[in-house]
Amino acid sequence: MSTVITLVVLLLLVLVIVWLHFFRQQQVGGFDQNVRDDTNVNLYHEHKAEIEADFAQGKIDQENYDYLRQELDKSLLQDVQENQQHKEVFEQKSLSIIWPVGISLFVLVFSFALYDKIGAFEQLSMPQQIAQQDQMAEAERARQQETLTRIAQLREQLAQQPNDADTWYSLGQALVGVGDFNGAISAFAKVEEIDGPHADIYGAMAQATYYRENQEITPEVQTLIDKALAIDPLDPSTNILLGMHSFMHQDYAKAIQYWQPVIDSGRSNVNAQALQEAVNEAKNRLALTGQAQEIESEQAVTGSQLSLNVSIGDSAMAELIQQEDKNVFIYAIASDGPKMPIAAVKVLASDLPATIVLNDSQAMMPQMKLSMFERVHVFAVISQDGTPGVKPGDYQAVVRDIIVADSKPLDVVIDEKVTDSVE
Repeated sequence: MSTVITLVVLLLLVLVIVWLHFFRQQQVGGFDQNVRDDTNVNLYHEHKAEIEADFAQGKIDQENYDYLRQELDKSLLQDVQENQQHKEVFEQKSLSIIWPVGISLFVLVFSFALYDKIGAFEQLSMPQQIAQQDQMAEAERARQQETLTRIAQLREQLAQQPNDADTWYSLGQALVGVGDFNGAISAFAKVEEIDGPHADIYGAMAQATYYRENQEITPEVQTLIDKALAIDPLDPSTNILLGMHSFMHQDYAKAIQYWQPVIDSGRSNVNAQALQEAVNEAKNRLALTGQAQEIESEQAVTGSQLSLNVSIGDSAMAELIQQEDKNVFIYAIASDGPKMPIAAVKVLASDLPATIVLNDSQAMMPQMKLSMFERVHVFAVISQDGTPGVKPGDYQAVVRDIIVADSKPLDVVIDEKVTDSVE
């Protein structure tokens, strides 16, 4: 922000210099012409008084008096004419007000254009976003500092109890959090040395090695994965790692194949909610390709589904293109039944146009599936605040009373701006 203030001050200084030069020229030129006129008139009266005094005292005769008066009058007339010519020349050479106005406009337009091109104009137009980014950065620094403090405490504990396997494991996890992967691997190896081989230890070592190798499954990483799965095929650390690697390489079906069994295992050390969100996101990505059925049961594959060609209308696009990317919620509700979605997908506005497939794999509840209903209403909503539901300011498309058994693709164009929250 200090750089921006400096640039504004410099811009104002340039404008002051341009206008100061204009005003000075106008003032100085006018002053010079007035002084010259006054001087000539005063000299004329002085010389006239001297001639009249000499004539009265008999120093000059009538003929010389008349001659000197004529010459004095002629001299004054010539001076007046010369001054008028000087004035005209000055006015021709002086700057018109058009020049400082034109220069000022050029400086302003050029400065803003250049700043928009290479500066931080976009950041200035989004102060709230900058503040949020600063808060996030500050929170991350605080988290890093807290982790470093925790690491120091764990090392102190290990200095007193060097054979405490739990503390070594906690140290390894903390070191992964600050990017010290070699230190984490050494800590996990110490756990193995104390407690013997365990799937979760090999899984943790595989994760740390994976990150150290720039998120690649090298032979060393694969060996650790094989050891973990040989002991426990459902080891959370290992399956989460494999699912994440598959997701990063856009193999969403395989990612779900790794994650879903971990969720279904019901283990207490698994954050099932976070992992389920990852599964849902993978399903959303699959829905964009129309291949969500690859990861579902045979019933989902052969059951009812809706194929939707979802796009954004011109009027909505003209407004949204000037904003940040938005969440788009695409879902079906029963024509006769509760308002709860029976199949739902979330994508980004930038993903559209795309073909979206709704089927039983996107059911919100097992007892509320697409295949259980004959007719449905389909909604596609671009959310301004990023949350589900239809709210004023959102854009939506609604297609009503669709026959689920009809496999014909439907065109869904989002172009209606919502004025109230009633679907």
